[in-house]
Amino acid sequence: MSVETKIPSGTELLAEIDRLRKERNAVILAHYYQTPDIQDIADFVGDSLELSRKAAETDADVIAFCGVKFMADTAKILSPEKIVVLPDMDAGCSLEDSCPPEKFKAFREAHTDHIALTYINCSTEVKALSDIIVTSSSAETILQQIPEDQKIIFGPDRHLGGYLSRKFNREMLLWPGVCIVHEAFSETELLKLKEQHPDAPVAAHPECPPTIIDHADYVGSTSGILKYAQEFEGDTLIVATEPHIIHQMENAPPHKQHI
Repeated sequence: MSVETKIPSGTELLAEIDRLRKERNAVILAHYYQTPDIQDIADFVGDSLELSRKAAETDADVIAFCGVKFMADTAKILSPEKIVVLPDMDAGCSLEDSCPPEKFKAFREAHTDHIALTYINCSTEVKALSDIIVTSSSAETILQQIPEDQKIIFGPDRHLGGYLSRKFNREMLLWPGVCIVHEAFSETELLKLKEQHPDAPVAAHPECPPTIIDHADYVGSTSGILKYAQEFEGDTLIVATEPHIIHQMENAPPHKQHI
C-alpha cells in the first residue's frame, strides 16, 4: 500500500526546506550547473573542487548534495561521519559512465610503469584504482609537480587530458571518455557567434573539444570562468560550458552580456 505525501510548492516549499535544514543541521551544496532555483536555495554554490572543500569543512550533520552521484560520493569520502543525501540517485555523469572500473583496472595493469592521474569525474571504484585525483581547478598545478620523466595515464576525460598534454608538452595515455555537455559544442556555431560579436572574448571549459579550445581567450574551470567573467574588459562574453553558470554571472557585478 502506497501513501501519498503532499509536497508543498512556492513559498511553502522554501519554508519547508528552511525548516528541515535547521531541524537536521543540514547544509545544501549545489554545483554551478544546477538550475537557478536550486542555486538560490543552496548554502554554497561552487565547482567540484570548491564543493569538495566545503564538504570537508562543514560542521553540518547532513550534506544535501545537488549534483551528480560522483560528487555526493566524494563528499562522503571526505566527510565519512556525515550523512550525505542525493536528491536523485540516478543523477549520473557521462564521464563516470565511460570508465567502468574493471576496464580501467585492466588498462592500468597493461601499463604498470604509468601512474594514474584521474579527473574527479569518475566513480569511487576508479578513484581507488588511481594514484592522484584532480579537478579542473587543480589539474594544472598538480601536473606541474609530477617529474617530467614519469609516464602518466589520464582519464576519464580525453579533452581535459589532451588540453593539459598540449599546454605542458606532456605525453599522456588518455582514456577515451568525454563530457556529453561539452562535447556538443559546435565550432561552426561558435564561429557564427564570434562573427556576430567580434569584440567578445570566449571563455571555455577544458572539457571542450580542441576545436572549441583553439578559439578560446580563456580556458579554465567553472569557477575560473566565473572569475574571468567578472574581470574581463568588455561588454559581452561568449561562454562555452554548462549554461546555468550564467545565473551566477548575472548576479555578480559588473553586469554584462553573457552568451
